[in-house]
Amino acid sequence: MAKTNTIFISFALKDTKFRDQLLEQLNKEQTTFSFIDMPIKQSWEPSWKEECRNKVTACDGMIALITHHLLRADGQQWELRCAYDARMPILLIQGDSEKLPGKLPEVGDRDIEAWNWSNISSFLNRL
Repeated sequence: MAKTNTIFISFALKDTKFRDQLLEQLNKEQTTFSFIDMPIKQSWEPSWKEECRNKVTACDGMIALITHHLLRADGQQWELRCAYDARMPILLIQGDSEKLPGKLPEVGDRDIEAWNWSNISSFLNRL
């Protein structure tokens, strides 16, 4: 694995429990990565957008938890846009077992992977 890379965790505010589960899993696996996120989403505030862009682009990659909540999650959509603009590596993982809508903002035709350690560790090892 890489040195001490920083990974941004992107999630919809309504999916905080999935973010917590992911962090618990990452800590259990004792990765050498550090993980940050923006738990307060104020996507209507220009200062929040600027802070978010700075935090996202300072990271080495992003893990985005994708659920049906993304449809109304302007903050998460902005986080994803920042990562795409920065051309950073992104792992999209399905945050729950609920069937996802056919068209999700900021996902497009990108693959959404199953949430399992194999997919996550493979992504981390590529950084």
